[in-house]
Amino acid sequence: MKILLFGSNGQLGTDCSLILSPNHSLSAYNRAQADITNREQVDHLISKHQPEVIINCAAYTAVDRCETEIDLAWQVNAQGPENLARGARAINARLIHISTDYVFDGQKQIPHPYTEEDPVSPPGEYGKSKLAGEQAIQHHCPSHVILRTAWLYSLHGPNFLKTMLQLASQDKDREIKVVNDQYGSLTWSYSLAQQIEALLGTDLTGIFHATAEGHSTWYQAACAFLDRMDVPHNLVPCTTEEYPTPARRPANSILENKRLKEAGINLFRDWRDDLDLFVNRIQKKETGTII
Repeated sequence: MKILLFGSNGQLGTDCSLILSPNHSLSAYNRAQADITNREQVDHLISKHQPEVIINCAAYTAVDRCETEIDLAWQVNAQGPENLARGARAINARLIHISTDYVFDGQKQIPHPYTEEDPVSPPGEYGKSKLAGEQAIQHHCPSHVILRTAWLYSLHGPNFLKTMLQLASQDKDREIKVVNDQYGSLTWSYSLAQQIEALLGTDLTGIFHATAEGHSTWYQAACAFLDRMDVPHNLVPCTTEEYPTPARRPANSILENKRLKEAGINLFRDWRDDLDLFVNRIQKKETGTII
């Protein structure tokens, strides 16, 4: 299958390249090579490659900076997806786009998860811009798959787990406060890339939730990771109020992969099982083993 991938140097884009390149004809572009906010550039690349599927892993994900860099957030998260949707429709290509749990207000009673049918109500600019991207795709490209995910981590690029590992490794006695009243599902981008490949073999369209099974708080997730890494740590649970940020974080980011399960193609494991596999990859990488 001919696939055109945008955002190839991010966490998910890197794993999608690893998963898809052996079995598909993949053309992958990073942010420096392809600006999805540039309509002419997008149209040129789509016309050049004539893909059957376009995958958009490009996004402006700096949640706090979205509150001040509003124009940039909307250009990347709303206008960019619209450009891709228009380009995909022009050649009858399928568009697979990555969205977020931030389209919800995060106020649903814990531990009840959000399903695809729940009403959206993003409180911040990041979620609002991502929702606008979803809506643009729905309007302009009938053949689309929108995957809402959350709490991504990977071997590539910065993420929460890597930050925790770095801080704990620098000083095992340092007290590190970690929020313990926000709930979600740590999701390995490698598993999400595998789910994307599985979707390529279907004709499914619409919005799908795509996160690991089970849930935890950020504090619980960090402890589980560092314990598996056998890294001494002094993590201290705290509340959201004790760790203020410019953008409000959702208290409940738990998503239910309802539509994937109904279609019989949900590949996601429990987040703890993926964490075991992830730690194994890290340890093999450290010892020089090819993975």
